[in-house]
Amino acid sequence: MTSTLQPATPTEAVKRPGRWLALCVLVLAVLLVAVDATVLGLATPYISEDLRPSGTQLLWIGDVYSFVIAGLLVTMGSLGDRIGRKRILLGGATAFGAISVLNAYASTPELLILARALLGVAGATLMPATLALIRNLFHDPRERSLAVGIWGATASAGTAVGPIVGGFLLEHFWWGSVFLINLPVMAVLVLVGIRLLPESKNPNPGPWDLISVVLSLVGMIAVVYAVKEAATHGFSWDALGAGLLGGAALYWFVRRQLTLPAPLLDMRLFRNRGFSGAVLADLLTILGLSGLVFFLSQYLQLVQGRHPFEAGLAELPAAVGAVAAGLVAGRTARRFSVRAVVSGGLAAVGLALASLTLIGESTGYPLLGAALLVVGVGAGFSFTVTADVILSSVPKEQAGAASAVSETAYELGAALGIALLGTIVTGIYRGFTAPAGTPAGAHESLGGAVEAAAGMPTAAGQELLTSAREAFVDGLSMASGVGAAVLLATAGAAWYLLRGQRL
Repeated sequence: MTSTLQPATPTEAVKRPGRWLALCVLVLAVLLVAVDATVLGLATPYISEDLRPSGTQLLWIGDVYSFVIAGLLVTMGSLGDRIGRKRILLGGATAFGAISVLNAYASTPELLILARALLGVAGATLMPATLALIRNLFHDPRERSLAVGIWGATASAGTAVGPIVGGFLLEHFWWGSVFLINLPVMAVLVLVGIRLLPESKNPNPGPWDLISVVLSLVGMIAVVYAVKEAATHGFSWDALGAGLLGGAALYWFVRRQLTLPAPLLDMRLFRNRGFSGAVLADLLTILGLSGLVFFLSQYLQLVQGRHPFEAGLAELPAAVGAVAAGLVAGRTARRFSVRAVVSGGLAAVGLALASLTLIGESTGYPLLGAALLVVGVGAGFSFTVTADVILSSVPKEQAGAASAVSETAYELGAALGIALLGTIVTGIYRGFTAPAGTPAGAHESLGGAVEAAAGMPTAAGQELLTSAREAFVDGLSMASGVGAAVLLATAGAAWYLLRGQRL
């Protein structure tokens, strides 16, 4: 295992010309994924009205992208190490743009779920390749910290650009237009990336083990599916069977990696406490945050009555805070310590989420905006430093696989967070008391209730809206409390696991 304190070799110390221009291309790929993830939340009410998905289908539309990415990231990261990270990045970006068109013109909930799953296959190639290429472009640790900070800040900027651009599109076009904004970004990435990006891969990767690929895919998807089913519908034999299948597949995967001379994923990476602590912190942080992110856009539009563009602007403080923190995170971690910055950032996010348990239908924007700003700053510090720790903890030949582990934790946390926290919101919401004559769809989602109220007599429709919004806010408040508890516990774990860790 390469130590983070080991001096660079003379070859590594050479600074590659054009590395900063190449970084600009890489952050376009990050922007592509971040924008796509955030615009969906704003489009959810319109998708509900147009495609009329059930509550379960709506959750699948939200999280199937993350499920598929979680299952494929390790495979794609390892594949990039073998066939070349530039090749897999540009191929994935091209596919991402093409499949975005399929998402835009989906005519049924089932087709949209399938399109989102295919988008996850393409998306799985992008994030590990970008981080791995940064590891190979920037050999100087301080330059790499800044590059990772810019990488993370761009992802955060994408979360701001997505809602604002998406809000503008939703006010002027149909909901499918939010997916089509991927096309110009993809075109620039591919055309410029062909010229600027250097190819890099593991010079001695060994054979690509197909059995490990299948075990990784089956194990991750089956486990996440089991958690989702158990959380949504309670205990069932289907959930138990999927959980046992997934657990067995992942156990076999780990055992196989420990015996292969050239494993798909070197499990010895996890012996490094800093690497393991950073991965665990990423997973639990996203788990605690994702439910809030998924439902906040619905709260701003369907509860507080904001237009899509206004709702996008309302979420801007989180991105501003994350961008600012990401750019100075590496310097701050060197001045103080890795664990102080990560734990402090996570604790701040946890306290901000705790303040949102006080949220109500008429909560003023100052509380909401301040909480979002603190969430952004805390997450920006934490994610940037943990990404740097993960990259610094491994030899550069394994950068793709290590980056894939980091992104797997991120996507798995998002999927589990939406499944678990989303289930809390949905479960509390469905229990509201509705006036006589209310359509069954009103209990499936808040968007369904808004649509049902429009077709009812004025008094009954207003009564339905009041009850539905109160129940939704109660669910959101409870989910924020659970998320706060997860974040504060994660801050304590990071303080222990990252002790002595340096950039």
